[in-house]
Amino acid sequence: MITELVCSAVALILYVNTLKADFCYDDSRAIKTNQDLLPETPWMNILYNDFWGTLLTHSGSHKSFRPLCTLSFRFNYALGGLEPWGYHLLNVGLHCCVTSLFTTLCRPLFGTGPWSLLAGLLFASHPVHTEAVAGLVGRADVGAGLCFLLSLLCYTRHCRLRPGAGRSHRAKWRAWAWLAGSLVAAAAAMLWKEQGVTVLAVSAVYDVCVVHRMRLQQVLLLFFKKRNVGLLVSLAWLAGWGMVLLAARLYWMGNKPPNFSNSDNPAADSSHFLTRTLTFLYLPAVNAWLLLCPHTLSFDWSMEAIPLLRTVCDQRNFCSVVFYTVFVLLAWFGLRSKDSTTFHKTNAKSHVTNGKVLTNGHSLHHLDSNHHHDSSHHHNGFTPVEFPENTQNGYSRHVPTSTHASLPSKENMVVFSLGLLALPFLPATNMFFYVGFVVAERVLYIPSMGFCLLVVLGLRTLCVRARQRSSRTLLLGCTAGLLLLYSLRTVHRNQDWQNEDSLYRSGITVNPAKAWGNLGNVLKNQGKMLEAEEAYRNALYYRGNMADMLYNLGLLLQENDRFSEALHYYKLAIGSRPTLASAYLNTGIILVSQGSVDEAKHTFQTCADIPDENLKDPHAHKSSVTSCLYNLGKLLHEQGQQEEALSMYKEAVKKMPHQFAPQSLYNMMGEW
Repeated sequence: MITELVCSAVALILYVNTLKADFCYDDSRAIKTNQDLLPETPWMNILYNDFWGTLLTHSGSHKSFRPLCTLSFRFNYALGGLEPWGYHLLNVGLHCCVTSLFTTLCRPLFGTGPWSLLAGLLFASHPVHTEAVAGLVGRADVGAGLCFLLSLLCYTRHCRLRPGAGRSHRAKWRAWAWLAGSLVAAAAAMLWKEQGVTVLAVSAVYDVCVVHRMRLQQVLLLFFKKRNVGLLVSLAWLAGWGMVLLAARLYWMGNKPPNFSNSDNPAADSSHFLTRTLTFLYLPAVNAWLLLCPHTLSFDWSMEAIPLLRTVCDQRNFCSVVFYTVFVLLAWFGLRSKDSTTFHKTNAKSHVTNGKVLTNGHSLHHLDSNHHHDSSHHHNGFTPVEFPENTQNGYSRHVPTSTHASLPSKENMVVFSLGLLALPFLPATNMFFYVGFVVAERVLYIPSMGFCLLVVLGLRTLCVRARQRSSRTLLLGCTAGLLLLYSLRTVHRNQDWQNEDSLYRSGITVNPAKAWGNLGNVLKNQGKMLEAEEAYRNALYYRGNMADMLYNLGLLLQENDRFSEALHYYKLAIGSRPTLASAYLNTGIILVSQGSVDEAKHTFQTCADIPDENLKDPHAHKSSVTSCLYNLGKLLHEQGQQEEALSMYKEAVKKMPHQFAPQSLYNMMGEW
């Protein structure tokens, strides 16, 4: 318990400065403008809308069904409105809980030594978690991580109490109760974020590799041995429940995959198979490097932050080869079909008494997880071992005892760590479906648990093999240095997340187009118009077809009475994205001010005819369309076309979204 408290305290200390942070980046759309958080909105809406407040069945929805996360935001809103302090406090609290549970998971894997503490500290201090903890939308990943670990821990208890020969009726019921708890927690993890459902696969790996300590050959023969019935029943429950959850998830989002823009995932939009393949193979290597060396971090990795790999001659393919080679070698090391236990010839005859193996005249030596001899628990020259099959053909098998009795072998730990690293990351690989991002640091929150296990496992192996005290001291110093570097990087990165200004400036080196564009919005809100204009132009320098930046620059110029320039950029924005309704609206307003009434009417009518399909933010689109219809009706009213004007007003009333203020519409209809 002390170990868990220490790791949680470290996590709290490292992230305490985020409590003063403001809303940043996607927080605005997920919280500040999300109608599902308002008290007057029926809470049942969160069951039908996605994470951003868009109807799940809408063609423009990202299909991110995370009702538990949205419910937590609504809880924060009910307590403190839009005060960011409370939101950040809950995020940090969840991260501390996850850190504690992860440390609890590590204890039976590494024993009572310092290794579980080291794993917990490594997880608490890893800088890649900053986006998930300091960024409020990252709560989906932290909440999913919490339920993920709860599910896995429940399953470990189920494995310990699993029904078998000699088990009491009460113990059997307790075992199935823990399994039920694991399945419920897995469903909750998926309702926090989609990747939470992968805990079912991780639990299966844990059962096969950690509990049963099987190797590749044994796994292949799993279905042909009667003694594996208990294991097979548990695995069947995991597989069946996983299929039920995935089927329900697919049905609930309308049986259709989401649509993403080219800038979200450029490789997915590429028409060349080679480009898509090489790029998708390279992205996991990039994520692995972020875990290993989190020096360069960014709030956004979309667009050309990671250029596409178009040919096999690209030098980055070498990184892909190295990454997959190391991964395969580690997997082969863990799955190779050799027995993890060792046998030694005994000169004495072994006897089986009351289910115990007794070696007459010779003590049966025990091995810990690192194959060091342990002569404990000897009594009168006899050593009890609880499995009669441990003596075969004159050979006595060394069996772990004491605190090491339940420790998995090094090979099995490698397989489980790789499973915990890779399986939760699979949904982000574009292997099964295209995702709406290139790299997202918050997606690594759960996979980083497997990374931490691998690092600690490697350090433990080096420590055991280090025979000289100086070597162990050096290893201890390097480990402490790694924790210190990670902690300092985390604290420094938290400073970037204090406000949008510092966050976007920190991302200029990685994604200059997106960073300069968002920074321009911040500077404009601060009243720094000249700096904002420069930022917009810098963004367009790196990516000239960004419709949002073209529109924002036009809006800034319009507010400064530079109407001709603004009109130019609005038309460029429409050319880049013909569905950008707000650009049509402002174009029509400028045309009216310049006396081009007919062209303005055509512009307003074109906007009104734009369907709201496949749009990222249908609420904002409907607001702009409603305004266009209102202005079109006003022009028709001024020209004496009263019937047509009234028709436009009525259509505007039908299309206006919930948040639109309808007073002007009703006033015009009343005047007529």
